[in-house]
Amino acid sequence: MKLTRLIPLAFSLLVVSLVAARTATTVVKLADSQGKSVGTATLSEHKKGVEIKAHLENLPPGEHAIHFHREPKCDAPDFKTAGPHFNPDLKKHGLQNPEGHHNGDNPNFTVDAKGKAKFSIVNNDVTLGNDSHSLFSSGGTSLVIHAKADDQKTDPAGNAGDRIACGVITR
Repeated sequence: MKLTRLIPLAFSLLVVSLVAARTATTVVKLADSQGKSVGTATLSEHKKGVEIKAHLENLPPGEHAIHFHREPKCDAPDFKTAGPHFNPDLKKHGLQNPEGHHNGDNPNFTVDAKGKAKFSIVNNDVTLGNDSHSLFSSGGTSLVIHAKADDQKTDPAGNAGDRIACGVITR
């Protein structure tokens, strides 16, 4: 192949690689305490943080909390190995807390009567990069669904109840 043909090909591959690097995504597989799948959450870089696009099933109907937790572990049955909320800024809990909130705090979501939920939210306090706010820092984190809604103010976890599903976030 002639060099004149290789240069455009190499440039095209470089552009595709740069675009892929700028639009990092990862899929988190969530499971309940019996190891049964409850769906996935796709995490994507967003201009102001990380977007969570979730497609969930097999969950109890009602409002639930969803948080990023510090450890990349999801050992059943209680998922306590996920540790506390991801909180590199060392703030208090709750999106409505006047003293600031954990980086891992997110809005609640609702599961319908059939046990399904589909939603998209953006967390402006985390990244998928290489900094201290990255969900990949220190080997990764986890995404945890709680039994109840988060009251968005009570420290340390918003009275959100038991951890009912979990998925590990790693590169």
